[in-house]
Amino acid sequence: MSNFVGLWALVRREMKRTMMVINQVIWPPLITTVLYIYVFGFSLGPRIKDVGGVPYVEFLLPGLVMFNVITSSYDETSSSMFQQRFMNSIQELLIAPLSYVEILVGFLAGSVLRGVVIGTLVMLLGFGLVHFVPRDVGTYLYFMVVTSLLFSSCGLIAGLLGKTFDNLAIINTFVISPLTFIGGIFSSSSMLPPALAKIANLNPMVYMIDGFRYSYTGGVEYGLFVDGLVVLVLALAALAAAFIMMQRGVNLRV
Repeated sequence: MSNFVGLWALVRREMKRTMMVINQVIWPPLITTVLYIYVFGFSLGPRIKDVGGVPYVEFLLPGLVMFNVITSSYDETSSSMFQQRFMNSIQELLIAPLSYVEILVGFLAGSVLRGVVIGTLVMLLGFGLVHFVPRDVGTYLYFMVVTSLLFSSCGLIAGLLGKTFDNLAIINTFVISPLTFIGGIFSSSSMLPPALAKIANLNPMVYMIDGFRYSYTGGVEYGLFVDGLVVLVLALAALAAAFIMMQRGVNLRV
């Protein structure tokens, strides 16, 4: 029988941990979103033609929401797992009456919830500034939850493999953030030269942002089915890798 009490305790601990550093979790994404909307949306937006038939600031907003979902999800599991390994408190969790599946679900559920909450707060902030909200709630939730699951799993893998906190920051700084910024937040692939557009097709962030933007604008570049399938396959692959590493106890046992 599953240990629902223990699983809930683990999820609650992850959320409590998040709330203890609320100044690092909540305010930075909201402030940076305001700055991006002001600088790119309100200042430069009027000088840019409509993108995909929508005003530039409305094109920009879904990308900013997805960017914060990605970074929040990755930061939660990567820092939580590494911190517990660093402090050796992970040993107490391993001897608790919890299976590896329950431990995995506990970490990921807390992280996905954080990603969804942060993304929703950014969405509400965008509504206050731009007066633009998602039109397709199902697509909105699908891409937000599945993308959050993908990067929660990636964060867990990074937390298991990382030797120092710098290792976690390096992945975020030199891999996740650059790929996200060139993945369609600020521009459409149709605005790129043909050679660069083909290279952009190899960037998985493009499909996440493109599919999520559909929930706002109703327009899509690569096809909603293709976007959804790419995100789902990547999420399942990352989830499987995280589970195998947890089951094998990679860097968990002293």
